[in-house]
Amino acid sequence: MKIPLSWLKDFIDLDGLSVEDIARKLTLAGMEVDEILYVGLPMPVYKEGEKHEFKTNGIAWDKDKIVVAEIREVKAHPNADKLTLLDLYDGQQDQVVLTGAPNIFHLKGTGKLAKPIKVAYAKEGSVLYDGHAEGQVLMTLKRAKIRGVDSYSMVCSEKELGITEESDGIILLDDDAPVGTPLADYIGDAVLDISILPNMARNANVIGIARELAALTGRELRITNYESRIKADKVAGTPVTELVEIEIKNPELNPRFTAGLIRDVEIKPSPYQIQRRLKLAGIRAINNVVDATNYAMLELGQPLHAFDYDALLKRVGNSSNKKIKIITRTAKDGEKIKTLDGNDRTLSTENVLVCDEKGSLALAGVMGGAETEVTDKTKNILLEGAAWNYINIRKTAKQHNLPSEASFRFSRGVHPAMAERGVKLGLHYMSQWANGKIAPEIVEQYPLKPKDSVVNVTAHDVKRLLGIDLSLQQISALLTKLDFKCTITKDQLQVISPDHRMDISEGVIGLADVIEEVARSYGYDNIPTTTMADALPPQVGNPVHEWEEHLRDLLIALGLQEVVTYRMTSIEKESRVATYNDYVRIANPIAPEKSILRQNLIASILDVLEKNIRLGESLSIFEIGSIFEPVKNDPSTGSGQGLPNEPRKLAIAMTGLREATAWDVKDSAVLDFYDLKGRLELLFSGLHFTNISYTANESILHLHPGKCAEVKVNNQVVGVFGELHPLVKEKYELGDSPVLVAEFDLETLRKLIPTYGIVPVSEFPPVYEDIAIIVDESVLAQTVEALIKQTGGRSVANVKLFDVYRDEKIGAGKKSLAYNLTYQAEKTMTDADAAAIRKKIIKRLEHEVGAKLRS
Repeated sequence: MKIPLSWLKDFIDLDGLSVEDIARKLTLAGMEVDEILYVGLPMPVYKEGEKHEFKTNGIAWDKDKIVVAEIREVKAHPNADKLTLLDLYDGQQDQVVLTGAPNIFHLKGTGKLAKPIKVAYAKEGSVLYDGHAEGQVLMTLKRAKIRGVDSYSMVCSEKELGITEESDGIILLDDDAPVGTPLADYIGDAVLDISILPNMARNANVIGIARELAALTGRELRITNYESRIKADKVAGTPVTELVEIEIKNPELNPRFTAGLIRDVEIKPSPYQIQRRLKLAGIRAINNVVDATNYAMLELGQPLHAFDYDALLKRVGNSSNKKIKIITRTAKDGEKIKTLDGNDRTLSTENVLVCDEKGSLALAGVMGGAETEVTDKTKNILLEGAAWNYINIRKTAKQHNLPSEASFRFSRGVHPAMAERGVKLGLHYMSQWANGKIAPEIVEQYPLKPKDSVVNVTAHDVKRLLGIDLSLQQISALLTKLDFKCTITKDQLQVISPDHRMDISEGVIGLADVIEEVARSYGYDNIPTTTMADALPPQVGNPVHEWEEHLRDLLIALGLQEVVTYRMTSIEKESRVATYNDYVRIANPIAPEKSILRQNLIASILDVLEKNIRLGESLSIFEIGSIFEPVKNDPSTGSGQGLPNEPRKLAIAMTGLREATAWDVKDSAVLDFYDLKGRLELLFSGLHFTNISYTANESILHLHPGKCAEVKVNNQVVGVFGELHPLVKEKYELGDSPVLVAEFDLETLRKLIPTYGIVPVSEFPPVYEDIAIIVDESVLAQTVEALIKQTGGRSVANVKLFDVYRDEKIGAGKKSLAYNLTYQAEKTMTDADAAAIRKKIIKRLEHEVGAKLRS
């Protein structure tokens, strides 16, 4: 939110505080100032090497060269039809000034002006922005001859002075502007661009910021009572309560609706000082009535909406003895309304409308309707101020893509107490600027009054949470500055939240809210650094998390890269790998492709593989994450949709070349089944698993038959791995190389973690021996290995298959398996001992699988 400093000064004395001081205090209190725009005021001067605290922009106006002046006559240029010569007085002497400003061109040749026009005048040598250049380009005003006439000074537009980007016409100041006064003293300003966070929404207005500054500086907050301000205005005619009635259909969506009436307004531009403040705050000046609603909103924080009262009468064909009935209700599905931006909008039952008996008038809290908008012909105005459900307004603004100043505030919460104040303030400004006559009274419905939060605070609470010693009287003084009502009772302080605050809860949360206000008012920078006094909580480890982190370390050490994918996906993406009967569906998906929760982790990492396959010659990735299995019945109720099961899974995917191409590596083989199996063996070794077996399984639908297996640890299945099935691979753009995938159940793996100790290295030397046996093609190598280990017992320390050979010389349907055996005993083994073990092994193999020793 952008706030001009001159506006803040209407409510608090800022003498003695620099702009940077103000910005610093606000920032430290939670209202971060993103940027300071200087409009005419002197810019801060920093010494060399000194840190700039805030981002600054703008221009300073030379007080001797840029002043308030008055135009007394607009004359024709002798050599140019589109230029004029101004007879101007700058407070010291008369000047002849050349200009092409279109907004005074109509006065050319009309003679002496009955009422001089006050303008911003820049003398020779002034530094301004170039009004004809793109962006903000500084220039120095120099003497020149234009179409035969000397030009040495100029009357300025807003762009040239850095107020706005408008450059079509010159600034026309208010009639009371003092001629000869330095312009910087008259309208010089600084604009604070403040980041209003959701918890500070109450401060999205000038009075809110002024209230904070008053509390932070100990200065008085000057807020004129709205009742007394409106009493000074012109009040006449029939009371609005006799002309308008209100009906609220849904109080939970519209807790309060108020309205006032003003007659005989004169639509014209607002005073320039008002226009300037609105423009500096980022609001376009339109006319005095619309500007009054925006000005009151920015000042107080209550959005308002003006209806053309005569248009309302015309809609319902109202007679003088019948009231206009304003109704707030939810829209019907498919109902339409044309908003002020000229668009026809189709509504849903979640939208709230302001209506009369004939139909819709406005999209509540977001934008008014086109049929009853204020025009140049408007004479009588019904001014609305209401409170709306902030969640509903947020949804409506998002649904119709209608961000506005009103929806910004309503969607963050505006207290219903502000509605009547806003209407009275808006009517006051319309009366001042449009010469309207305010109808007596205010009509309203207030069916749902919010409850003011009550919180009890002790000095011990403040000491415990903030670490500072404050008495109840000091705490009360700090909170009273922020308009809290405080009552001291014995050893505690009763705090009641003010009626402009909706962010103070009750109970434990309310206590934290109030103590946060104490800290902000006291000053975060004034709270000393203290050592924690309470005992540290016991340090409890998270074994599941620690084990998964160890698993990640092992996988990364094996050359795999971790990826993290979205848990939200679509049925189409999941079905490329596997289909399921049911899914966990998201009630309000952010996009159609994120409408369910995944049930397959391999589908997630294959998406990553597909998107990155072209970025390298090989890819090896893994992900550790949850899948979501739907639960039909809620165990607590026995019916309905229960919370899903969320088992943890490990998925691995590999593809590409085994070795990177280099000058000495031209034709690298591609990764295959055994590359993945080798990495899994190293992974299990790092996890200290010993009883591991691999069994072929043809029933895994997404894996290639004959090139896949399931993994067992202690005879319990923990996962599957293998080459991706060709039919599944066709659904992805994964290139020509085989794609290897694996998936493991982490909960099962973790439960099988072995206990292991340190085994001493044997002091006796091992004996190494190779044997080769011939078996039928159908005999599995792992069966042979298991028989060798069983037969050799503890004497066989290691068995390793190092060769598989097939040839007609050893017989059709036969294969040769060569193993490296390591014999180890608690003594020095002799050749005879090794021969005895070998003989025993060969005999067992002959008996069990029909093996023959290959000579």
